[in-house]
Amino acid sequence: MGLLTAACAAYASLAAWLWLTLAQGMFWRTDVRLPPRTAPTHWPSVAIVVPARDEAEVLPRSLPSLLAQDYPGEAEVILVDDGSTDGTGGLALRLAAEQPGLPLTVTSPGDPAPGWTGKLWALRHGIAIARTAHPTEPAFLLLTDADIAHEPDSLRELVAAATSADLDLVSQMARLRVAGLWERLVVPAFVYFFAQLYPFRRINRPGARTAAAAGGCVLLRTGAAVRAGVPDSIRQAVIDDVSLARAVHRSGGRIWLGLAERVDSVRPYPALADLWRMVSRSAYAQLRHQPLLLVGTVAGLALVYLVPPAALLTGLATGHAATAWAGGLAWLLMAGTYLPMLRYYGQPAALAPLLPFTALLYLLMTVDSAVQHYRGRGASWKGRTYARPSDA
Repeated sequence: MGLLTAACAAYASLAAWLWLTLAQGMFWRTDVRLPPRTAPTHWPSVAIVVPARDEAEVLPRSLPSLLAQDYPGEAEVILVDDGSTDGTGGLALRLAAEQPGLPLTVTSPGDPAPGWTGKLWALRHGIAIARTAHPTEPAFLLLTDADIAHEPDSLRELVAAATSADLDLVSQMARLRVAGLWERLVVPAFVYFFAQLYPFRRINRPGARTAAAAGGCVLLRTGAAVRAGVPDSIRQAVIDDVSLARAVHRSGGRIWLGLAERVDSVRPYPALADLWRMVSRSAYAQLRHQPLLLVGTVAGLALVYLVPPAALLTGLATGHAATAWAGGLAWLLMAGTYLPMLRYYGQPAALAPLLPFTALLYLLMTVDSAVQHYRGRGASWKGRTYARPSDA
């Protein structure tokens, strides 16, 4: 009975990998970059809104890159200091004084109103200032996190992509930092899993039913934001980037999502605990706090990522060739589809067979996220804990 169960699990896992490889929007490809673009005849105005909470550590490496944007049109930076206790706002002003560039406004919205997450409350305040500070509101809003550094032509390329393809939302998944051991093991897999859930090619098709964005870099038409009622319509969202994209998509907006070439996160995650908090703080929210979805996700992760190596070893140990072959082929497909992401991050191919171990870590992070939720702690970030959606 044990061998029969192992064989069935191995065949099911192999079938799942064949489907993922061939029918899940080619999620494993990493060549989805900004679409073809030409410079507009008139460069539209842009307000860059940066929500920041206790970001003094990373701001010297990110904010100067925004102030130094080589943009032919009118642009400004609005940094919203979301209750920082480390001098983020003052540091931003000093950095702007040291480096002439785009004009900088530093503002603070105060504590979030009930039912709002801190980041979306900060975005609401920054967007309101952007729309009312000048006689004419900006045509575009660049919503970018305080840990994201942009190459000098980043804004220009984003706007050119949006205007050339008539897009309402253009989002790039910033290249995350990969330096230490745990970052090498966990970070490329994080982007790989995200692309598996939200295949970029599928999102970018006209008339697509799937919508997603990467919150670190989102260029949004101001008119599209108004039509979608954002951020007010998603004020409770912990996973704000996907919620933002869905709201824009529902209101008829055209969306594009891909990998970045010249947009990078400078936030370090040197220890496993840092990466654990990054994932677990929102993993259960991704499952809409549904126990059945949690059970299904755990079972799915186990079947897809843990069964292949277990089946291969079991088959070899028992002499059951079919089980070993099914498990080995599934593991090979897993590692093969992971290789492009490792190459994108400049990591050795030898890390590809370790994906089952990384998937086990993500499984445990997801379970921990649910445990924290049922302990009443909700999602937590930078010393601020949010109530469960039902209690907010």
